[in-house]
Amino acid sequence: MAQSGHDQQALIQQATGAVRAARLYVEQARLAGLAAVSVDGRMDPALIEREQRRVHGFAWVATVVESLAQVTAWAGRLADQGSLGEGEALILQIGFGEYLAQICGGIPMSQNELVRPADLGTAVAVAELQADFSVQGFLSDGNTPANRARLAELLATGWEADARVGDDTLDMIRDQFRRFSDARIAPFAHAWHLADALIPDEVVAEMAELGVFGVCISPDFGGLGLGKLAMCIVSEELSRGWIAAGSLGTRSEIAGELIVANGTPEQKSRWLPSIASGTVLPTAVFTEPDTGSDLAALKTRAVRDEDGGWSITGAKTWITHASRSDLMTLLARSDPARADHNGLSMFLVPKTRGTDADLFPDAGLSGSEIGVLGYRGMKEYALGFDGFELEPDALLGGVQGAGFRQLMQTFEGARIQTAARAVGVARTALDLALTYALDRQQFSQALIRFPRVSDKLAMMTVETVIARELTYFAARQKDAGDRCDIEAGMAKLLAARVAWSNADSGVQIHGGNGYALEYEISRILCDARILNIFEGAAEIQANVVGRGLMSRQG
Repeated sequence: MAQSGHDQQALIQQATGAVRAARLYVEQARLAGLAAVSVDGRMDPALIEREQRRVHGFAWVATVVESLAQVTAWAGRLADQGSLGEGEALILQIGFGEYLAQICGGIPMSQNELVRPADLGTAVAVAELQADFSVQGFLSDGNTPANRARLAELLATGWEADARVGDDTLDMIRDQFRRFSDARIAPFAHAWHLADALIPDEVVAEMAELGVFGVCISPDFGGLGLGKLAMCIVSEELSRGWIAAGSLGTRSEIAGELIVANGTPEQKSRWLPSIASGTVLPTAVFTEPDTGSDLAALKTRAVRDEDGGWSITGAKTWITHASRSDLMTLLARSDPARADHNGLSMFLVPKTRGTDADLFPDAGLSGSEIGVLGYRGMKEYALGFDGFELEPDALLGGVQGAGFRQLMQTFEGARIQTAARAVGVARTALDLALTYALDRQQFSQALIRFPRVSDKLAMMTVETVIARELTYFAARQKDAGDRCDIEAGMAKLLAARVAWSNADSGVQIHGGNGYALEYEISRILCDARILNIFEGAAEIQANVVGRGLMSRQG
């Protein structure tokens, strides 16, 4: 049921006013934080580290406010099309009521860390925010029991929030990949997970036929030539079936972006068509056992041979899909005299695809599987390189010492795609929980009839939409050619939290059955947990967002 034009306009105006007031609060929090971490007008690294909670807390506040701005933009687009329905309006009201209350009272940075105005030095500013007329309206009438109950009633009828992006091609792509995921991924994902099996080769081939591995690669090299928003939609829908399916394209995305931005003409013509077609499956070989997110401290060595080639020696870990891959994008130290990131280079390293009998058949390369709770389907490995030989043209772009900067260029896209995967996982958790709540009878009525259950389902719906719209916003920024490291960090920060929250709530709705391996929600819980860790842990994202915003504005 669509809202009346008058009601739509009033709601959008109220949301716009609340966002305006919240942005003023963010600026006051920024100034207070900047003063706490600066010396003589310059941000001081030692103070930033000492005041980490303040910096990260500010990042969370800014992220929550930006998410409200983007869900307002979503509702505004629907209103302009005359399709802002009752459910979408309820999402806006509940979302604003909840997130504004969190800003004023405490935003969860993790399960046991809340950031409150006192932590940010904004006690006076938050009082001004609460006094704003639009904010007051949402705080009192937004996230109410009646609104949550009504949203749950709509969910029980099969209603879904409008996910259209206003582009017929992209909406068709969503439909296509949703159908594929529903038919070829979702029915089998749990069995693959329980067996700790790779996604079958025939399914990978079908994904390749659909263009999964070349979404952002130019048609000149056999790709689809679409942007990051398209990539988000594809990743989200595949991840609804299984996060591993949504993640298969990540390594192709990283490799493709590295080569497009930095490769020589020969490297582009050699690798991009094969990546786009799925003939070559890449893997990203960056992380080392003792470095984690500190990539500038990598120790794996690349030594140039007399014939102009290279040899690699060192250890890497948490390498996803390493055995079944054909190409490694490998970061190594090519200049031992430089201990910082300027001594690192990126290499394009062909390898032989492994088999069950011989995971790593190439000389100088060995590996062992790392058993994991979830995020299965590709498998994780620790790799050892012992004089592994590379071709002379393996150096990306033919440029030494640029590897770290080349990799940094891909982080925006990778983090946006990770946020999209998180949205897909969050949506699956919601779908499973809703189905169970409708089917399961307790005390002679369906679980969804109990307010604590319907409340969870309502909030799962609201936060999934909010995370989705923030992710799409980051993708649109990237597609526009704008720098979006902050927006990408925000999207991953919030979407990963929502995926974990939804999965945890889904298990709770299932009760004891949620802890049983036979129920799919148990897999979703395991899969969701990784999202706050890989592609930059939540703490890393908060640092990127907090420091970036403090230095960007003013």
